[in-house]
Amino acid sequence: MSGLIGKKVGMTSIFDESGKNIPCTIIEAGPCVVTQVRTLEVDGYKALQLGFDDKTEKRSNKAELGHFAKAGVSVKKKVIEFKEFEQEYKLGDTITVDLFVEGEFVDVTGISKGKGFQGVVKRHGFGGVGQSTHGQHNRLRAPGSVGASSYPSRVFKGMRMAGRMGAEKVTVQNLKVLKVIPEKNLLIVKGCIPGHKNAYVTIHK
Repeated sequence: MSGLIGKKVGMTSIFDESGKNIPCTIIEAGPCVVTQVRTLEVDGYKALQLGFDDKTEKRSNKAELGHFAKAGVSVKKKVIEFKEFEQEYKLGDTITVDLFVEGEFVDVTGISKGKGFQGVVKRHGFGGVGQSTHGQHNRLRAPGSVGASSYPSRVFKGMRMAGRMGAEKVTVQNLKVLKVIPEKNLLIVKGCIPGHKNAYVTIHK
């Protein structure tokens, strides 16, 4: 599955031929450098390891310096493997946003925005006292009853309760590529993608 590493620039909207306003996301996709080629003989599977966004040598350890020196490229911040790449590439080759064409559909994976520790109303959509479906009496946003008494004498795993929300790996599928701007390495896709501005994402064909 071919793909690239990118960075979320932000959201905007554009007008199509019929004058309809379409919300879209701008992604800085590549250029990515091939930093390692996985083979069946050596690694047991075929894949391409791509690197994106330069990193200073001062902030790199010796293992990173040696790994990227072998590929003949500068140290990269983000490194991700892509299996079953459609084309053949060699160590040190550069892959640009030209990999994508307007009108095709892509899947975008990223880390969603972290919301911190949240209660059951925000995290799971509980109704609170107005709907009175979870056993609470006069506490507006309380979770209410979480389990029985003598059996099972514990709370089952998976019970919807308060806790950390967001900051999870999320994939949004079938986003249409509205525009490719090669001179600026920009990819404009329809709809929204996970993550904050400048968050790293992976785009799969």
